Amino acid sequence: MTKLTLPFTEEKIRSLKVGDEVLISGVVYTGRDAVHKYLHEGGELPPGVSFRDGIIYHCGPVMMKQPDGGYICTAAGPTTSIREEPYQWQVIRDFGLRGVIGKGGMGPKTQAACKEYGCVYLHGVGGAAQVLAECVKKVRNVYFLEKFGSPEAIWELEVVDFPAVVTIDAHGNSLHETVWNSSKAELAKRV
Repeated sequence: MTKLTLPFTEEKIRSLKVGDEVLISGVVYTGRDAVHKYLHEGGELPPGVSFRDGIIYHCGPVMMKQPDGGYICTAAGPTTSIREEPYQWQVIRDFGLRGVIGKGGMGPKTQAACKEYGCVYLHGVGGAAQVLAECVKKVRNVYFLEKFGSPEAIWELEVVDFPAVVTIDAHGNSLHETVWNSSKAELAKRV
């Protein structure tokens, strides 16, 4: 198990390999369909938000508003990442991302961007939203809440020991591609 802590430098990210299990500690930002499309179309991040050397989490967390106006995260499971494939490569390139957390994998454009720009795709545990929420120690802020709504907003989360597995590394390797090719070969033997 590798401890991956802020700052998420290119050196740290390029040292990871497909199959490595990591525990992430630091700040991560959520971002789903609306945010990716918005950034792809030339939108800008709000003041105070920087994805540079950061991690974006494909997640629509469930939040409880507190009397003081703050939030507590009650569920933070990954959402299916492939929907972001048309946009993710550009967001990695333009905003300097070092990591993307989600589930289900990404395609060849994201895989190529990870290799070229020093980023990894990290597979989160599906079906464990409440357990993963326990890793969210603080909801630091929320952006675009009115613009996109709660699940699609950018939530700034402080996490400790958030578990994930590297399934696309910064060297061009993809566990998703390997499994797909292996499955195709096995299927061809049976036909």
